[in-house]
Amino acid sequence: VPLVESGGGLVQPGGSLRLSCAASGFTFSSAAMSWHRQAPGKERELVAFISDSGGSTYYADSVKGRFTISRDNYKNTLYLQMNLLKPDDTAVYSCKAVHVLGVRTNTYWGQGTQVTVSS
Repeated sequence: VPLVESGGGLVQPGGSLRLSCAASGFTFSSAAMSWHRQAPGKERELVAFISDSGGSTYYADSVKGRFTISRDNYKNTLYLQMNLLKPDDTAVYSCKAVHVLGVRTNTYWGQGTQVTVSS
């Protein structure tokens, strides 16, 4: 399994969680990575993106200033630090890898981890 997420759970509003995405089977340091989420009855949306080197990041407006995406290319792991969580952040969070090898592009998805924000 190329990508495995962990770190989800139940947290109160205003709380924090740190998600991890462990990668294997491809050259992690050459892959652009992102976190996505899907709430019940809604379409999957991009939450945050990070380039292969970590030098470029992007955040959805809804999480800007609260979430931080990062990566450790030595540990082949992607992270999402989530602070000041709101009930609207409740969703299944998945990581995605886009790995370009020559003329071939491989895309991998994790199975997802549930994040529930509720009092």
